[in-house]
Amino acid sequence: MSTTPLAPTLSAPGAPKRTDPPTPRRRRTLRQASRAVPMLPAVVLLVVFLLGPVVSSFSGSFTNSALTGASAANQQFVGLQNYVELFQDPDFPKSVVLTVVFLLASAVVGQNVLGLGLALLMRSANRVVRAVVGTFVVAAWVLPEIVASFAAYAFFNDTGTLNTVLSSIGITGANWLYTYPMVAVVLANIWRGTAFSMLVYSAAVQEVPEEITESAEMDGAAGWQRLVYITLPVIRRSISTNLMLTTLQTLSVFTLIFVMTGGGPGTNSSTLPILAYQEAFKFSQLGFGTAIATILLVVGAVFSIIYIKALKPEVD
Repeated sequence: MSTTPLAPTLSAPGAPKRTDPPTPRRRRTLRQASRAVPMLPAVVLLVVFLLGPVVSSFSGSFTNSALTGASAANQQFVGLQNYVELFQDPDFPKSVVLTVVFLLASAVVGQNVLGLGLALLMRSANRVVRAVVGTFVVAAWVLPEIVASFAAYAFFNDTGTLNTVLSSIGITGANWLYTYPMVAVVLANIWRGTAFSMLVYSAAVQEVPEEITESAEMDGAAGWQRLVYITLPVIRRSISTNLMLTTLQTLSVFTLIFVMTGGGPGTNSSTLPILAYQEAFKFSQLGFGTAIATILLVVGAVFSIIYIKALKPEVD
């Protein structure tokens, strides 16, 4: 009795191989990979120009690298020696405190509170007020940093604009840059950076539903109640983002302080960027200076984590 032969499990030599259609997961992976290809040049640039300096700074903090002397030609690995010397340096704790004070006063409180206040003012003010306030506030932001720094120096100088105005009304002004250096640089940084916060919050408050605000007003809610219970919860994500951005921007402020006070008098306005510059370029200790820069990165990361955890928006 004849039987039908079973189909061969292997293809004959030379015959085209049968390929199974890709699974949905594989198709999704291929689609995501194809979308990522155009981003490769940008990723490469970010790695080279952003991640590269961070890695170089971190690795350099474990060496005795210097600008002059034998260490400049033949740097050596010294382990945690730079960090041990840094924490034993009496100027380091003072610089950390000054950095935190400068950050909290000028960015977290100054720029964010004033920026939100100006955004609310711009929303309810007429066109003339918006134009005048927007011009004066944004002008400080669009100026080159070095120009804004010299403008602030001219304003707070002993014979500058502020003391000239005070003397015209019979008040003897102080030597602000010598007697109150941190007050001067905090106010200058608030003036310099408030425009960014104002623009962020101006866009955010436009997203607050007017019908909710009007309903609360009809129910007798005061202005501060509408701000606390309606506006702030709605713009919570913008607050979190702006706090993080202004914090990172303020931690890197160097030119403003260097031009106005140079970190002085003494070390009374020497924040971590100023201290890192002095150690790396004034005293030629690159390894020691990059150790300070690494600590500055850690401080920025700590504040970023705090913002993400404390102000994490709820799932919609």
